Amino acid sequence: MTNPAELKNPTYTADEKAVLRESLDRHRDAVLWKLEGLDDEALRRPMTPTGTSLLGLVKHLGSVEYGWFVASFGGEVEPLWFDPYSDEDMRADQGETTQQIIDFYGRARAAADRVIESRSLDERGRPDWRDVEVSLRWVLVHMIEETARHAGHMDIVRELIDGAAGSHRPG
Repeated sequence: MTNPAELKNPTYTADEKAVLRESLDRHRDAVLWKLEGLDDEALRRPMTPTGTSLLGLVKHLGSVEYGWFVASFGGEVEPLWFDPYSDEDMRADQGETTQQIIDFYGRARAAADRVIESRSLDERGRPDWRDVEVSLRWVLVHMIEETARHAGHMDIVRELIDGAAGSHRPG
């Protein structure tokens, strides 16, 4: 059954860019929601044989937002304290604090949003780690996929930690 409030969602009839942006933001918000109510130890706890943790996934998502949106379109990426081309961007163990990683993700999102707002979907960029051109449209779709994929991982990790489940914040 459809929630009547959902029927009034303005993005159902919005332009392409607004729909893509809303989808990305919905998954970004789910990522942050998965952190709520947990202490530092739980946020850092590796929950898979490869070491996946909630905070590591947030760090990774900040890294890829900077890479795909900002670096690919010629923007300024803040100096990183980790190697984004290794598994260091998936781990929260280089002496950083929880707040440092959450703030990093917030800055990466804000920098990515400035790129999204200032460019057309057809504008092309070039990631410095690949010899290919990409449109902003492609990057938005790719980052929706990437963020949703990792939000799903976070949903499972969170459920393993304390039983909390759900793909998005209720309400």
